[in-house]
Amino acid sequence: MTDFPANSGSAEDLLAKVALGDRNAFRALYEATSPHLFAVALRILRKREWAEEALQDAYVQIWNKAGTFRPTAGSAGAWMSTIVRYRALDHLRRKPREEQAEEYHDLPDTQDLVRRLIDTTDLQVCFEDLTAEQQRAVGLAYIEGLSHAELSDRLDSPLGTVKSWVRRGLQALKECLTR
Repeated sequence: MTDFPANSGSAEDLLAKVALGDRNAFRALYEATSPHLFAVALRILRKREWAEEALQDAYVQIWNKAGTFRPTAGSAGAWMSTIVRYRALDHLRRKPREEQAEEYHDLPDTQDLVRRLIDTTDLQVCFEDLTAEQQRAVGLAYIEGLSHAELSDRLDSPLGTVKSWVRRGLQALKECLTR
């Protein structure tokens, strides 16, 4: 990840120690990764106090689930960023629609938002290879957390078509990233 600490290998080492209950390793992991992870939460939530809450929830989960991290499945930074993203989206879902509307009335289009959230050049290149429909569907599903039914309404397209865009888009990303 471009914004993650330069020695990303140390994040994996720290996570292994955190899995064993090492509080000093957790503190070091937090100090090394929290600026980047806070930025991820803030990009999604756009409100500092919401991002702080989501980040706190994410670090609790990182502490509790550190033993489930598998370096063979991806980097520690990607694993932690995913946790933060899900916590931020969960936080957003819990907020009343009126509060969300105040914060999101002038959001950039979904493709721009996705591009800002993508942390790796490889993923960005792969994402740009998707069709416009796939980019929009995947972006809305994973950045805004919309269900297939909500995507169908938002994109004014049949449910089956939307499901296909998401499925094919994710499959294309997976194939591109494993080359």
